[in-house]
Amino acid sequence: MRLRAAALALACGGALSGPDVEVDGATNDSRSLRPGQLFVPLVAERDGHGFVTAALATGAAAYLTARPPVGGTAIVVDDTGAALLACGRLARSTLPERVVGVTGSVGKTSVKDLLAAALATMWATAASERSFNNEIGVPLTLLGAPDGTEAVVLEMGARGVGHIRLLCEVGRPTVGVVTSVAAVHTELFGSIDEVALGKGELVEALPSSGTAVLNADDERVAAMAARTAARVLLFGGRGEVRAEAVACDDGLRPSFRLCTPWGDAQVRLEVRGAHQVGNALAAAAAALACGVALPAVAEGLGAAVPSPLRMDLQRSRSGALVLNDAYNANPTSMAAALQALAALPGTGRRVAILGPMTELVEPAAAHAEVAALAVSLGIELIPTGTKLYGPEPADDPVATIGPLDPDDAVLVKASRAARLEHLAEALLAGST
Repeated sequence: MRLRAAALALACGGALSGPDVEVDGATNDSRSLRPGQLFVPLVAERDGHGFVTAALATGAAAYLTARPPVGGTAIVVDDTGAALLACGRLARSTLPERVVGVTGSVGKTSVKDLLAAALATMWATAASERSFNNEIGVPLTLLGAPDGTEAVVLEMGARGVGHIRLLCEVGRPTVGVVTSVAAVHTELFGSIDEVALGKGELVEALPSSGTAVLNADDERVAAMAARTAARVLLFGGRGEVRAEAVACDDGLRPSFRLCTPWGDAQVRLEVRGAHQVGNALAAAAAALACGVALPAVAEGLGAAVPSPLRMDLQRSRSGALVLNDAYNANPTSMAAALQALAALPGTGRRVAILGPMTELVEPAAAHAEVAALAVSLGIELIPTGTKLYGPEPADDPVATIGPLDPDDAVLVKASRAARLEHLAEALLAGST
């Protein structure tokens, strides 16, 4: 999105130093900066101000700064993080009303990907990259929406009550999707009821002319209908938008009949796992609420590809299947991934390399439940990085597994902090 530096300075209460240049998008990472962008040096574990010079050398058109300017075009502010939010608000004011917020304990990135693909069949659509879903990612997504954008999908995460409310003040969604409420980030929220309170801030923020898309099969989510003045559209087995005749092929790709108030359509997904059907229903409901025709919704859902490190199924050099779902983990997504592993065709070994699940109030019980599920599904569990699953964790899980045959399959999954994707890469590269 092209904006003048003077307009950004006015929006965030900053002082312009240097020429009033045009900026096109924004980033807080000097390594990925594209020429013409606004550089936002945030102060966290490292002070981003130390990278302003590098950003200018790479081609930054301007930069925010809470320090004395070092040349070029600077917007001097008291707090670069607060200024980024203000710039996001300015960007939102230039966009159409077709903005969808997506939140929930699990599935929000998948819903975002599916919904963006469905909307793109009719509208020029921008969406959050990867999991850009916090007070940094949401304004960056808005600022990065290309000129001519007709629809925006904003993934919204939260670490506590009040976070979603802040993101909604910036993004001002007119459609809100809540996927689920589960025992995720409970170490930060305190309880599952607090999780529901925080996630429901999205539907509370919707205008009366908007639409709240809620999971009919999650009682805490369905109850959020009482917290919004917007129209409510339910998805799931008990919802208005539901799936019938669900089946998965040998590659875990689901197909189903999409049943809606707008009619029925056949859908075949490229994203993997039976749990993706629910995500597709949420996306379909939101797209239909935005005015996309049902046949186009079905087409878009079928064309959607997942974000990296999510249910990525590939064959290794040995012929074994490797299911790389290493981006993140919680008890709900762990159960879905284990069930997907067990559903893969073949009679060979089923092995799960599982790392820790973080930000849980009762981590011991949660890890024990996952371990018990693995045993009940006949899956060989190889923990790494934690003793909470029961068995002694492996220092070298790939070596612990040993040779793999073409009929074998391995799942790799953990919370993001564990960064286990290198194990999936090693398994794929292995010839035995």
